[in-house]
Amino acid sequence: MHIAIIMDGNGRWAGLRNLNRQAGHRAGARAADAVVRAALRHGVGTLTLYAFSSDNWFRPRPEVEALFGLLRRYLITETDRCLKESIRINVIGRRDRLNSTLKAQIEQSERITAGCLRMHLRLAVDYSSRLSIVEAGRRLQGAPLRTPAEYLRFLADAVHSDPVAPEVDLLIRTAGEKRLSDFLLWECAYAELLFLDCLWPDFDEAALGQALEEYSRRQRRFGRIPAAKEISMEISSRSGKVEQWKR
Repeated sequence: MHIAIIMDGNGRWAGLRNLNRQAGHRAGARAADAVVRAALRHGVGTLTLYAFSSDNWFRPRPEVEALFGLLRRYLITETDRCLKESIRINVIGRRDRLNSTLKAQIEQSERITAGCLRMHLRLAVDYSSRLSIVEAGRRLQGAPLRTPAEYLRFLADAVHSDPVAPEVDLLIRTAGEKRLSDFLLWECAYAELLFLDCLWPDFDEAALGQALEEYSRRQRRFGRIPAAKEISMEISSRSGKVEQWKR
């Protein structure tokens, strides 16, 4: 299962507590760490977190620097734990605009966890889905494609995704906004979308469990009308998945 999360609401969370935005981002980083651990316990195969969009460069410079500092500290402190828990770290997005220290840390964390198999953790940094689609198209250079799934390999190469991630099953966005904000547009073609009012720092393991239960109640048709037998089998399968997630 591939879950993607737009982690929105750090600034508003801080504002409600009369704190600066950097404090909100620190609280958001703690929430991200808790959700990574919870996703692993729930058996999620791929987790993609939207950490910094290409449009976020327009934010005030001190905030941008604080966000990159948080990312570097996260990689430094969590890489060993990810290695022990078999979580493969992968930062997707552009790298040419990141400073050399952060790029070196990204490459080191990816190298150390390259053999991990339990979960693929992708952090989207300086990421734009539209730009990645354009770059993947440029790399095609007339190469024949038989299915949309084959295009995923070119998208993966364009954003340094290793290994190639499957299409998104469930996309979650916090803080009440109801838009994708240039995040995994191709990969979310048939994703189930879940928009929550809670601010990201308040999102925890219980919230993730509730999101998974909501996902289990939905019927994914992919444009088809399922036969009665398929519906029965799907209901039975979902019931089993819910019980597995609860355990």
